[in-house]
Amino acid sequence: MSQEINHNRRRFLCNAAMTIAATQLTLVGCATEQPGNPKSADTPPTKGGTNTSFSSLKQIDAGLLNVGYAEAGPADGPAVVLLHGWPYDIYSFVDVAPLLAAKGYRVIVPYLRGYGTTSFLSSATMRNAQQSAVGLDIIALMDALKIQKAIVGGFDWGARTADAMAVLWPERCKAIVSVSGYLISSPAGNQTPLPPQGACAFWYQYYFATEVGKAGYAKYLDAFNKFIWHQASPKWNFDDATYNRTAASFSNPDHVDIVMHDYRWRLGLADGERKYDDLEKQLAELPVVTVPAITMEGDSNGAAHPPSTAYRNKFSGKYDYRLITGGVGHNIPQEAPQVFADAIVDVDGF
Repeated sequence: MSQEINHNRRRFLCNAAMTIAATQLTLVGCATEQPGNPKSADTPPTKGGTNTSFSSLKQIDAGLLNVGYAEAGPADGPAVVLLHGWPYDIYSFVDVAPLLAAKGYRVIVPYLRGYGTTSFLSSATMRNAQQSAVGLDIIALMDALKIQKAIVGGFDWGARTADAMAVLWPERCKAIVSVSGYLISSPAGNQTPLPPQGACAFWYQYYFATEVGKAGYAKYLDAFNKFIWHQASPKWNFDDATYNRTAASFSNPDHVDIVMHDYRWRLGLADGERKYDDLEKQLAELPVVTVPAITMEGDSNGAAHPPSTAYRNKFSGKYDYRLITGGVGHNIPQEAPQVFADAIVDVDGF
C-alpha cells in the first residue's frame, strides 16, 4: 500500500510539473506579451472508437518522400490536412475523417516522416525532423495532390507543424486548429534551465539525448510509447487493439532516427541542415499566426502544455480557445473526435 501511494504521489507531482514547465518555456519565448483573456468553450466530448480503419489508403511521391496517407470525402471538396504527433499516427483521426467527409470536406491524413508507410526516396537524405523540414513535407504533399490551400489541424508534432505552416506559408493555410496552442520553438530558445519539478515533464527528451536512451527506445519501443500514451492521457481507457493499430507505424525503419533527431535538435544537441537555416531563422523569431485559428486543450492532458493565456497574443487573426472537458487528454482527435471535427468546421466559417 505504501509503495502504491508513493507511486501515485510521484505521478501526480510529475504531471503537475508538466504544466509548470511548459508555462515557463512559453513565457520565455513570449516575454514581451501580456496575458490575454481568451474565450473558453467547454464542450462535452464525443468518445472515439467508432471506426477501426480508413476507407482509402494511398501512396504518393512528394518532395523527399513517398508519403502514405488516408483520404476521405469528395475529391473536389474543400481540403483539410490532419497531422499526428509522437508517439501516434494517422489513426488518431480515424473517427474525425469520416465526420468531416460527411460534411463534404476532402480529408488528407498523412503519416509523417518516420511513421507508417511513409519512406524517404533516397537513402542519402538526412533523417531530419526539424520543424521546417516537416512543414515542407506537408507543402510538398499538398503540391503533389494539387491542393493549393487547406485547413490544417493537428496535435503534438502535428500542431507544431500547423503553426509553422501558418507563419511560413500563410497563403497555403486557410485556417488552423492547433491542440495546445503555439508550439513553435528553437534550439536557442530551449536553453533556459528548468528547476527539477519542471524538468520532470521532459524526462524522455533528456533520455533521448543519450545513446543508451536511443538504444532503450529501440529495444522497448512498444512499451515505451504505450507508457507515453498513459502519461499523456491518464483518463483515456484505450484498449490494446487501439494501441496496436498505431504501434504498427513505429516499425518504420527510420522511426527511431527521426524521433531522436527531433528531440535532440530541439535541445541543440543535433545539427540541422543548412538548407533549412533561413526558415528556422524565421521561426526562431516566434512570428505571429495571422490566419484564423482555434486552439484547444484537454482538461486531463498529462503532457507538458502551456496555459492558453501564455500564447494568446501569438494569434492575431480570428481566434477561439476551447477547453475540452470530461477527462480528455493529449490526443484530442482520437479521444474526442466530434469536438475536433467541430473545430475544423467552425474555423472554416471564421
